[in-house]
Amino acid sequence: MTAKREDQVPDLVIFDCDGVLIDSEIISAQMLVTELEGLGVRIDLAYVARHFLGRSYPTVMATIRGEFGLDLPGDFEERYRTRLLDAFARDLKIMPGVAGVLDRLAVPFCIATSSSPRRAEFSLKLVGLGHLAGPRLFTASMVERGKPAPDLFLHAAAKMGADPSSCLVIEDSLTGVRAARAAGMEVWRFVGGSHMGPDTPEEPEDARPDRRFASFAEFFQIEPALGPKP
Repeated sequence: MTAKREDQVPDLVIFDCDGVLIDSEIISAQMLVTELEGLGVRIDLAYVARHFLGRSYPTVMATIRGEFGLDLPGDFEERYRTRLLDAFARDLKIMPGVAGVLDRLAVPFCIATSSSPRRAEFSLKLVGLGHLAGPRLFTASMVERGKPAPDLFLHAAAKMGADPSSCLVIEDSLTGVRAARAAGMEVWRFVGGSHMGPDTPEEPEDARPDRRFASFAEFFQIEPALGPKP
């Protein structure tokens, strides 16, 4: 785990988007299962969680090609993305308690996501967080290596003018936790999304967060100094 002084308050909070700010991972997983089934590939939600959670679309597709020897149709990506955004428009919701945390944060924050810029901006706008798209939104398309490499978090910290050792990352996936640890950042794992829950198994040693929480109502209880002064 990341070394941190007891009195050290982070200078920057970096939020993952899918599964943290928005309750999107279960929608994405179900859509991927359905689309692949149409091509004769049968996987379940547990497989998606183990292999794809927190990873970028190109990485997911490369894994599918290699694992199943599947020659994806040329229009697969566009069809999948279009249907996924349609599903988001119907069902996507902001994670409970997130808006209040973002409004009350006493330190700067940004978003670092494996989603494409188009999907991230569309999703944030849908749930009323469209104002976060812009200079505080960083996507995997901006770096050479996506999570679990540290590149995206280091890029976000540099652009926000923060030292990596003074950053706090909020992640849901083991892939994201590994990326934050590789960046030398403190990391809390959020397990309150529809795709997870408080009964989520304990993390392996290489992806163990500094904290774990299941509700954003707990956020300022964990670190009161991140909130507004009374």
